[in-house]
Amino acid sequence: MARKRSPRKISDDADATVPGKRASRGKKKPPQPVIVVRHMTRRDIGDVWDFLKISFRDVNAETVEYQRPRSRRRFEEIFEEEGIEQLVFEIGNEIVAYAECSYEVTGSDNWINPRYFEKREMRPLFVDELAVHPQYHGKGVGSFALEQLHHLARVHGLNHLVLEVAENNERALGWYKKRSFKKLDAAIFMAAPVQIEPELLPPRALKSHTRADEPPPSDDEDGT
Repeated sequence: MARKRSPRKISDDADATVPGKRASRGKKKPPQPVIVVRHMTRRDIGDVWDFLKISFRDVNAETVEYQRPRSRRRFEEIFEEEGIEQLVFEIGNEIVAYAECSYEVTGSDNWINPRYFEKREMRPLFVDELAVHPQYHGKGVGSFALEQLHHLARVHGLNHLVLEVAENNERALGWYKKRSFKKLDAAIFMAAPVQIEPELLPPRALKSHTRADEPPPSDDEDGT
């Protein structure tokens, strides 16, 4: 009498030997990193300061006159000033970008002429700082930060972003020019238009009046 054969055990990678089949099934792709933006808090000051020193290290090595960020003391003073937004962008617990902007010309060391913008009907959001960690260049972090600044401008009814770029920072200059920023005057300020949305809807033509358009009689109408 023939002995029954035991069922053949199929190994986990058996599918790998079958043409057209994948070696493994049901494996999920690793989740994409998620970037989160939030307002900077007082306890972030030290971490953001260290982040900025890393972000501007290479540019500062080639710059004679203007070092960014200026000083830890000045950075702490900015946190206390009114009308300045400081935004932190994070992936997990790591700071990957920082943006600082103001709604009007502020600071005693500022040499921007507000009348320049008034004459041209420009209502700017002044971008005082926009920094991306060197390890995250080319990964969409800067584009997201810039999109957030455009959003802030729209919310506040401002029609331009205005910022300053070091002339030796060719990488940043090229990046901004690709995003519609243009050089202002003879200085190294750049501006990009913002498409704002009006608070009130525009005038609208009504349809010609018909009986179907009439509202039903109210309870206090006798209908006779």
